[in-house]
This record gives sequence, structure tokens and C-alpha cells, in this order.
Amino acid sequence: MVSHNINNRTLKKWRRTLNTIVPKPSKEQVSLYLNKWDNLENYSLQEDSLDKLFFELCPNNTSLPDILIKCSCLNDFYSTNIYSIYDVGKHIYELNIDNRLHQGDLNLVNDIADVTIKNKKKRFYSFASKYCSHHFPDIYPIYDSYVEKVLIYFNKIDRFSSFRKHDLKDYTRFKSVILDFKEFYKLDEYSIKQIDRYIWQLGKEYFPRKY
Repeated sequence: MVSHNINNRTLKKWRRTLNTIVPKPSKEQVSLYLNKWDNLENYSLQEDSLDKLFFELCPNNTSLPDILIKCSCLNDFYSTNIYSIYDVGKHIYELNIDNRLHQGDLNLVNDIADVTIKNKKKRFYSFASKYCSHHFPDIYPIYDSYVEKVLIYFNKIDRFSSFRKHDLKDYTRFKSVILDFKEFYKLDEYSIKQIDRYIWQLGKEYFPRKY
């Protein structure tokens, strides 16, 4: 972990360019956003539905129909733009992932992400992180563009970890950055899932997508 800050002149220039100042991560900020999450009925109920599906109804990945149901729900709820659910589901089925999931194998996310559809190689990295996370949320943090932007933003300010943008697309490296984030800002009392919800909401609020 790297603890030195960039100089004030560089920081001010970068913030002016970005035109955004995000509140510094702290226990108070995490608690604030976790309370906000609890009051977002659409998100909280959506997560409850996925929990029931992944934890109770279809916890294993030995049945292709079960996998297809989980892929379809994730794709719909998260808008992950998987245009061929069958190909992705069959890919997961053929990987025989349950033992690796239980062992917390981080390389599994990269393996799920890389799919060949009609002889074309595709990479559904965010979807793969979500698929693993919904089986074991405190082992597998979720990657998406909002999370990426928040991590890059605070790393430019505080240098809480040593990484470049492309490093976040390797899942083992991505998780190590999340753990560095937790340690640097003294957020160890919060689970990976709680940090997920905090960072995602922060990114959605301060770095909205431009359509």
C-alpha cells in the first residue's frame, strides 16, 4: 500500500478538470450510504430476490437450467447486456465452478468472463464478478464502471494503492485494490458486500453515465 499524497497543485488542477469533489471515505460516509441503500426499495428488494435465487432456490451450478435462470435474472436486474444467455450459461456449466467458488478462487471470475460466441471472443467481466459475488458476496467484490471511477478518483488523491486503470480488469488485482481501499480508509469493520454498496452508490451519484 502506498500512503503518500500527490502535491496540492496537481490535486487542485485534477479536481478542476474533473469538476467533482467526492466526500472522503470514512465510517460515517459508509454508514450514510448503507442507510440510503436500505431506503432504496427497488434496489434492496431486487437484492433480496437475487439472494433467494442464489442462496435458496438455485445455490449450485450443476444444472444448466438453474444457471440460465440466474444468468437471466442478473442480466435483467443489472442490465449487463448479455445478448446470448444460453452461450454464457453453457460456458459456466462446462467450467464446473462449484468447488472453485467454495474455495474462493479469484481466477474463476476471469474464466467466467471470457466466452466465445459464434466464433467471437467476448469478455463479460462485470457480469462474471456479479455472478460469483451473488454466490459468495464477502469473497467476491463486484466490478463495474462506477466502482472503477471511484477507485481511480481516490487513488489519484490519496495513492491508497499502486495500480493503473487496466489493472482493475484483472480480478485478483481488483480485489487487492478493494482490500487496500478498506485498509487505507480504516473501513475494516465493513464487509466486502457493504463496501460494494457504498462505492457503487458513490459512483452512481458523482460519476453518472452520460447517455
